[in-house]
Order: sequence, then structure tokens, then C-alpha cells
Amino acid sequence: MLDVCGISKIFPDKKLFSNINIKFLPGNVYGIIGANGVGKSTFLKILSGEVEATEGQIIKNKNARMSVLSQNQDEFNNFNVTDVVIMGNKELYQINLEKNKIYEDPNATMEDYERASHLEEKFGEMGGWNAENDAQTLLSNLGIEASKWNIKMEELKANEKVKVLLAKALFGNPDILVMDEPTNRLDLKTIKWLENFLMDYPNIVIVVSHDSDFLDAICTHIIDIDYSEAKLFVGNYSFWKQSSQLLIEMQQKTNLRKEEQAQKLKEFIARFSANASKSKQATSRKKLLEKIVIDEIKPSSRKYPFIKFELNRLPGKQILNVKNLTYVNESGDTLFENVSFSLKNNEKMVVIGNDDIAKTRLLEILIGKRQPTSGEVEWGITITPNYFPSNNQEYFNESESIIDWISKWPLSNSTQETKDNSDARMRAFLGRMLFSNDSVFKNVQVTSGGEKVRLMMSKLMLEESNFLIFDQPLDHLDSESIDSLIEGIKSYKSSCIFTTYNRAMIKECANVILEIKEKESFLFYGNLDEYEKAMGY
Repeated sequence: MLDVCGISKIFPDKKLFSNINIKFLPGNVYGIIGANGVGKSTFLKILSGEVEATEGQIIKNKNARMSVLSQNQDEFNNFNVTDVVIMGNKELYQINLEKNKIYEDPNATMEDYERASHLEEKFGEMGGWNAENDAQTLLSNLGIEASKWNIKMEELKANEKVKVLLAKALFGNPDILVMDEPTNRLDLKTIKWLENFLMDYPNIVIVVSHDSDFLDAICTHIIDIDYSEAKLFVGNYSFWKQSSQLLIEMQQKTNLRKEEQAQKLKEFIARFSANASKSKQATSRKKLLEKIVIDEIKPSSRKYPFIKFELNRLPGKQILNVKNLTYVNESGDTLFENVSFSLKNNEKMVVIGNDDIAKTRLLEILIGKRQPTSGEVEWGITITPNYFPSNNQEYFNESESIIDWISKWPLSNSTQETKDNSDARMRAFLGRMLFSNDSVFKNVQVTSGGEKVRLMMSKLMLEESNFLIFDQPLDHLDSESIDSLIEGIKSYKSSCIFTTYNRAMIKECANVILEIKEKESFLFYGNLDEYEKAMGY
């Protein structure tokens, strides 16, 4: 159905990957993984024809229809929501437009009507008469209310646009489905529906995702891009992780046996090379020794930052009490109403819901950056909270180096004793966060989104606090940094609150779940599996 034959992508200053050969088969879900910058998204664009490969070719069944998840939320702002979904089958949509144009033309000729008749027939063969119903069924399954099916895309919220674009990609069961980060900004219920949909999907699915839990649920194969090569593993993400580690261990054991064999041969040669009766054996051993090759074992190019949050003091019994918080914005819209909860030590709460602004406003109220319309926030007297914002641009407005930027934040008590040697210490600290050597002199204003997030994490680790609040901390991070942050939060010896759409993070870190809705909130004490069971997902 889809063959990748010797594909390479090489730029003048960098080779992304070379000589990739993969045969994609129907009924399989292929997850593409690799560190940021290895070319995962570029590979998808080569498959879709958006980017041309330097070498090799893509062989696709002539009649196979490929659908690609669009990343541009504003591309279809002037179109009707249902129409956007039907656009997922471009040929069907164009046929419908053409025949309707003929019927609406008062000057249409008999030839035009004959053409329309032919189009009607083809439209029916392609399932066109059910297209609107099929599109709206997808919208309903993805959580888009019926009242929004026939409005313009520009009237939708950002997270709703994401769902419509996903419905567009899924519409009509394409032969080849290509998706880059399909779970971005999807709520838990929708992600669960998408997992079930893809697990039963009969055709080819190719997906890039940083959500390891999602990849575990859907993937039959993993394609790992590392050192410009692509290796195919049969199994899901967890199986890849185990088998890739097992492969390295097997290579290490094989090399050890070779080294032991080589040492014995060397000892024999050294002992008997001058012995006339043993010279032939010594010569034979030399030939055997020459054939022994110790295989080079490349460690993965993946790099993990060291993320560990220390406490400036142990928290007392009272951590955080929130009573009847309500917030009404400047336009008079109620973002949330009567939100109440209390947290004990080591309780880690995730805030979920479809409205990103509502969740951000709640966290801003908790940290004191914004006042509620009504309600109370009461912190324990021993608690010093700190905050990771979803939008960090205000922290990088000045033109300064990374080392100067990190050095200007006040150090916590736990790091105060090394302040006399702050420059050397900061360079060592930044090295653990993957800013090594001369990269510490890079201007913060030209750093990437992922680098800015790692700098904000560094700031958080250095400052004085014993309660952490994270608003969408995984945005722009690669899988390795996500894994490190998850481990950092799991090992954190206090309470925290965070927002995320990443199921793996919620599953690993949260033991309290707060769902925010416009007129109500739902508080659940338990982990993700228990929550989904209680909600019937």
C-alpha cells in the first residue's frame, strides 16, 4: 500500500536521515519517535508530498487516499464547520461544489446538466449522500455540540478547531492516515475515543506523538529515528523501550565475550609464538584474532535534562484551601463558578477541562497574579508557592545571555552556600539542563521554545519554594525532557498543581483530578485509571 524506498533528507549543513526503507501495511499503526530535530515531522511531510526527499522514492497505491492532520487552526476560518470535515475527502468535496455550481447557474446548458448528472452518480458511489451525516457523527464523537456544526470555524475556540481538523483527517476512513501530534489540546474523553477509533482502524496509520501513553495504547509498530537511521520495532512504545535496552545489553555481552576470547588468543600467541612446536598454532591464533571485531555500540543521541525540585522548608499540615472560587471575565463570561478543594501534603492535582483560559485564570488566582470575582484562597503559613506559566514571553524580553539570565534570579536557601562561586555553579547547573559549553552565551531571545521551557524549569529549581504550580509545562518539550519532568514531579516531596493534555503525565503524577467546567467543577481523589472508570470512559 505504501512503500518507502531509500528515502534520505540532507540539507547543506545537516543530514536528517538516510536510506530509510519501510513497507507500511494496512491494519497497522506506526508511531514515529526520536529526539527533537531528528526529522520526524519532515519524514511525515515527505510521505504526504509536502516536502521532497533528497534521495529515494515513495511508492503508493494509485487509488489510495491519504489524509494528513492539518496543523493550521486558522486555515479554514471562513468555512462552515461541517464543510471543513467533508473537505477531508477532497475529491468528494470538489464534486459536490461543482455539481451545486451547475444547478445554481441560470445559464447552465444541457451539456452542463449532463455533466451534473455524471457528477451526481459519482457522488453517490463515493457515499456523498451520507457525507454530512458522517461528518456530524464524527463531530459529535469528538465533543463538538450540534449547535456548532453549521457555524463558521472562526467562531470556535482553539481547542474546538483542533477537534474539527481531527474530524477532517478521519473523515471517510482514508487508506493512509498521517498525524503529527494528534492529541495536542484534546481532553481525556476525546483522547480515549481516538485511541479506540485507531485501535480498530483497518487501514494504515502513521503518527508522531510525545504522549507515550497514547503510543502504548494504539501502536503496533514503532519507528525510531536516531543517528540519521530509522529502525522498525514490532510492538508499542513500552515494548520499544524494553527491546531497545535489551538490544544494547546483548551487544555489550557479545562484545565482552569477544574481548575475553581476544585476550585468551593474545596470551596464547605471546606464550607460544617463539616455540617451534607451537608456531603453527600461534599463527592460526593470530588469524583468528584478526577476525575478531568489537562492535561499536552507539549510545542513543537522546539527552535527558536533570530535573529535581528541592524544598526550601518542609510544609506543615495545612497546605491549600480553596473555597467557592468564581471568575467572571471582562466580557461578563463566567469561566468557572464555586470551585472548592483542599490539598494535603504530597497530593498532586491535575486540572483538566476544555477551556485553557479558564484553567490558566484559576492558577493565576491561586498564585496571586489575578483576583477572583468571589471566593477565597488560603495558603498554609509554611507554604511558599512558585509558578510555571504557560506563556513565558515576558521573562525573555531583555537581550541577554543564558548565563546572565539564569544568574539574575534569587537563589533559594538550599543553593545559597555556593553563591560565592555562582558563575561556575550556574554553568554546571545549566549543563545538567543541556546548555553546555558556549551555548550558555546564546542570547535568550533567540532560544527555541523547548530551550525557554528548560530555562523556566531551571529558574523554578533554583528559586525558593515548597509548592509548585505548572501551567502546560510540556509544551515545546521533546520526549526525553517530558520523561525527566515527569520523574521530577513524581519524586517531588511536596504537593503541586498542574495542567496538561498528556495522559502519561496525568497517569504517572496525579492523585487528585479537578475538572473545570463553566457552571460546575468536579473533584476526584484518585488516579487517572480510577477517574476514567468512574466517568465511564
